[in-house]
Amino acid sequence: MKISKIKLLIPVLSLTLILLTGCNPLEEKTKKPVIYLYPTSQQTVSVKLDYKGVLTCTYPEYKDEWKVKAQPDGTLTNLADNREYSYLYWEGISDNNKWNMSKGFVVKGTETEKFLQEKLEYLGLTPKEYNEFIVYWLPIMKDNKYNLITFAGEDYENIARLNITPKPDSILRIMMLFKPLDNPVKLAEQELKPFVRKGFTVVEWGGTKVN
Repeated sequence: MKISKIKLLIPVLSLTLILLTGCNPLEEKTKKPVIYLYPTSQQTVSVKLDYKGVLTCTYPEYKDEWKVKAQPDGTLTNLADNREYSYLYWEGISDNNKWNMSKGFVVKGTETEKFLQEKLEYLGLTPKEYNEFIVYWLPIMKDNKYNLITFAGEDYENIARLNITPKPDSILRIMMLFKPLDNPVKLAEQELKPFVRKGFTVVEWGGTKVN
């Protein structure tokens, strides 16, 4: 079975990675991944992305790694250009995606805002983080009759691994998968687990529209 190419936008971590794409309508697009870094004190951090695909855009520019000076409030100074950034962003295309959407949630488009507020807060995003997520995704999802929504796990890790030095004490990676529906379908509800922040924390969020 041939798998369509997929464009990925990577989620939010203490360092913010964003994946934006959009060309072939048959491609799955993973958008707005962002990575935040929250060390307990000012720290120089290296972030490497092991991505099974081709990077099409990065900001700041990615050259084998990002090396930044990170502050506890999430502010980043990229050592390559000495400029300040709020997060790390990247975009890419991969044909390795095999998403598991056997469990999830079927949500009316008109109820998307409330659903995302509740679930993202439960998963562990701060108001600042989940509001940035919602501002991006709500316009894309709210006018669909229904959305089948799943939060990816190992299937996301398998195509976009992060190698961070020094090693974080806690990492939250949220990759939302959604498929627009004209009619609701029966689906086993996905069990979600809340995230506990401790020590040096990395938070990432993003999303993919699945065809």
